[in-house]
Amino acid sequence: MILLLGGTGRTGKLVLEEAVKRGYLVNCLVRDPTRLERDHASINFFKGSPNQMSDLKQSMYGCEAIISVLNISRTPDFPWARLRTPVTFLSDVMHNVIELAEQEGIKRIIVCSAWGVAETKRDVPAWFNWFINNSNIGFAYKDHEKQEELLKKSNLRWTIVRPTGLTNSKKEQKVIESYYGRPGRK
Repeated sequence: MILLLGGTGRTGKLVLEEAVKRGYLVNCLVRDPTRLERDHASINFFKGSPNQMSDLKQSMYGCEAIISVLNISRTPDFPWARLRTPVTFLSDVMHNVIELAEQEGIKRIIVCSAWGVAETKRDVPAWFNWFINNSNIGFAYKDHEKQEELLKKSNLRWTIVRPTGLTNSKKEQKVIESYYGRPGRK
């Protein structure tokens, strides 16, 4: 069983669909369960927030791994729009996840971050870097970096995914993989 955080978002819905298709049992912690289909036998919905320890602990029970596709959101997606979540939402949640995962014996976490975070900053084109530095998009990038640092210092087995761009296209695309980090860490 896996715990999915961010299951009602655009990426989260796709991750949830794929997990179910592959036969996983999924615990999904969501603020508003009505945003997802609730009639699937392999999905357990937990109403709550991942920054509340009690909600997070309840949704982790029985899980072997965690997938987080959380992000700092804006309303609407316009780069300078007002934030819906606190600027430290990702790192606050990750701090709680790490603490509770260690208590619950969960050793594996996969996090969707962003291209342009940490050592991939140097790969971002100047025009996109300008958006990161001059809009509310920057808050998410800074907090993705903080959550990644927390993961790297933890005892968890982690994978950080940094997509260069997420679209709603169903067209199959080639995936280019790059690996950073400590050699031999599994």
